[in-house]
Amino acid sequence: MDVTPLIKANQQVIQSYAGGQFKVSGETYGGAVFVLPSETRDWGFSGEIGDLEEADFEFLTNQADEIDVVLLGCGKATTFLKPKLRNALKEKGLSVDVMDSGAACRTYNVLMAEGRRVVAALIPV
Repeated sequence: MDVTPLIKANQQVIQSYAGGQFKVSGETYGGAVFVLPSETRDWGFSGEIGDLEEADFEFLTNQADEIDVVLLGCGKATTFLKPKLRNALKEKGLSVDVMDSGAACRTYNVLMAEGRRVVAALIPV
């Protein structure tokens, strides 16, 4: 029995995460990225999770009504968002779940395959 999830054509699948790089649908990215089912784009963020500010999520807050959940992959270990930032993002309609980057990659693939409106915001620390 084949248990491989069915993925629609042209959807972004995270294939691997290692050495500070993400491989998404055959392309390798060396910095922070946003992975959506329809596209992968450079995030432009180069700090650590504690450096994040509301402006770093502007691309996502502008389309919050089209996103069910944001999976924030914060590197090798889970570090939580500042409560003020978490609340500001929630007020703008973004539900952010923080986890290590490996878990965020795996969870993104599962939710995307289920047809959920998910975004992986990945930091390669």
